[in-house]
Formats: sequence, C-alpha cells, structure tokens
Amino acid sequence: MKTIPLGVSSLTASRLAYGCWRLGGTWNPAEVTPQGRDAGRRAAIAAFEADYTLFDNADIYCRGEAERILGAALKEVSGMREGIRILTKCGVRPPDYPKAGSPHCWDFSAEYIVSSCEGSLERMGIETIDIYMLHRPDYLADPREIARAFVQLRDAGKVRWFGVSNFRPSLVTALQVACPMPLILHQVEISLAKLDAFTDGTLDQCLIEKITPMAWSPLAGGSIGDGARRLLAAQQAYRPEQFLPVLEEIAKSHGVARTVVALAWLLKHPSNIMPIIGSTNPDHIREAVKATEVELTREEWYQLLKAARSEPLP
Repeated sequence: MKTIPLGVSSLTASRLAYGCWRLGGTWNPAEVTPQGRDAGRRAAIAAFEADYTLFDNADIYCRGEAERILGAALKEVSGMREGIRILTKCGVRPPDYPKAGSPHCWDFSAEYIVSSCEGSLERMGIETIDIYMLHRPDYLADPREIARAFVQLRDAGKVRWFGVSNFRPSLVTALQVACPMPLILHQVEISLAKLDAFTDGTLDQCLIEKITPMAWSPLAGGSIGDGARRLLAAQQAYRPEQFLPVLEEIAKSHGVARTVVALAWLLKHPSNIMPIIGSTNPDHIREAVKATEVELTREEWYQLLKAARSEPLP
C-alpha cells in the first residue's frame, strides 16, 4: 500500500489506517467471548497482511479489551510490532471510575494521562506507543498541564509522538502553543455524510500546521456500504440516500464498489486525509485498499460533494 508521512514526524504509515475499536465485537468487556476475541485477533492480523501499518486503538474501546486483543496479535505474528505504528488514545473516563458513583466524563489531568498510558502499554505488552492521542476534548483541559504530561511520557520513552482527536481548531492551537513538541495527527469524523471538517477550519488548520487528519467512520457507520454492513446506530445518524445514486454511478465507471469510491473521495484532499477502516471482516479490510488505486477527477469529486450537500454550491 502507498505510504505518507505522519505530520512533521519521522514516521510514515500506510495510506489507510486500521481501526481496532471493534476487535472485541462489543463495547461491553463482560460480553467478549473466546470466539469473539479470536475473530478480533484474526482481523488485526489480516490488516497487517494487507499492508496496513497504522493501527488505531483507544483505552475506552471495550474497556481495554481491544488493546489486549491487538497485543495478542503482536505476540503471535513475528515482526508485526516492528512493522506497524501503534496509535492509542486516552481521556474518556468511564462511569464508576476511579470509584463507584464517579460520572462518565473526560479527563485530561496529567495524572490521568500518564496512568492511562501506562495501562495501555501493559495491555498491549509493548514498551513504547508510537502516537498517543487525546480522545475527546475535556472542557477543563489545561494545555500547560497536558504539555507536562506529554513531556513526562516522551522523556520516559513511553511515547514517541502525540496527537488529538475531535478537537476544535482553537483548542488544537492552544495545546500546540503549550507543547514543546508538534502535534502530528488530528482524528475527526469525515465522510460524504459528515462534511463539517471541510468548513469548520479543521482541514485548513491541518494544511497550515502540517498535521495529518485521520477520518473516523469514513463510511458513515456502514451507511455507505451495501446495507448489510450498516451499524444500528448509523440508521438514525446518517441519511446517505441523497448521494448514493451518484456514488453508485461513479463506482460503476471505475469498476469498484461504492465504498471504495467513498474512501478515494477522502484520499483526494490535499491535506492527506487518512481514512480509518474499522471492519473485522478480512474481505472488507482487503477491499478497502483498492481505494488507494482510484484517482477521481475534480469533476467526479465535486459531483459527489454537491450530492452530499443536497444543495447547489454558492
């Protein structure tokens, strides 16, 4: 698969990232079965074999089980750890933690960032996280406190580079001003069904600061797929019907599935948007790679944008 640099760092990675959030097969760790764990492990290995080299994870994904499953794959496959970049996230604090009655909230305190990192390292069985990211913006975030935690983790050799997820551009700026190291990735929701990043300054800032944007849910929770792939929550969250006929027509002209064109649409943006593929189906994981070989014309790109907007351009 083609590769791109990650921000201004020394790291490079595959044009598509592999998302580990579904490796446990559920959000509830009590529901993870040996069969589900095995399926998740096989999915991670399939992604590695398909040349995905950036693996996106988070401590909140099935309360750490997704990290454990990735760690199991790393132990099983010789050379996998050396051949991939591991990204994981922190800052979403589950309910009843650290004590019963504690609310679900976001926590960017230095203590929580550092302890979360150490927990992720232990669950994955690794010594260093390649990119450590803040998951969702804490309203009580103090950029100076976050910077101190980042420096502590970097100097201890526990993290190489840092990034953020779902941040407003202004909070990215505030954190970058406080941090002595560059932020290299910004992960936000971007798809034909979710266009905010094109107009709210997120992608503009990525271009200015040379931050690589990552697109989570690039297929709108499966809504852009064949229907069978659609996540239950996506049935209410997205309305892709307005652009699916145009997407289908362009996909047929390129001889590929419409999911492939939807990913290629993101890849064309000059900020180097990196879609995150979250399927646990090895066939779908491999199919997505075809998007890196599809080059849409400007006319096709704007046809899809206009259909997705469901209104004429001004």
